[in-house]
Amino acid sequence: MKKKITVVLFLSIAVVLGIAGSKPPQAPPKRNLKVLPKNISPEELDAVMDSFKVALNVKCDFCHSPRKDDPKKLDFASDEKPEKEIARDMLKMTTKINKKFFNFRKAKDADGKEILPPVTCKTCHNGQPHPAK
Repeated sequence: MKKKITVVLFLSIAVVLGIAGSKPPQAPPKRNLKVLPKNISPEELDAVMDSFKVALNVKCDFCHSPRKDDPKKLDFASDEKPEKEIARDMLKMTTKINKKFFNFRKAKDADGKEILPPVTCKTCHNGQPHPAK
């Protein structure tokens, strides 16, 4: 009888510790995609954002505003900063230029890597937040 009580007590403690040690499921981050595809994967979205950061030599807070509840974190869904809408317009512009003047459609090379379009953010920005006049 003592063994049964010990085993039940041990299993109960293990279950309680397991529940206490696990993270609650987190809701996926809010998205506010108006130009990029709504079904873009998180990895693809990060790659696009990283390309913007490199092309303009900026950090995420250049386009994204701080969260109201925690100013140390960014509110990626917010449209508060005008730079975010400017980035959308620039993305539409480069896409239009590439289609109209270069007949560029998303394609992949023989190795399966995406072929870069002729005109990108870096074409004009060249590592600067604002392109040269």
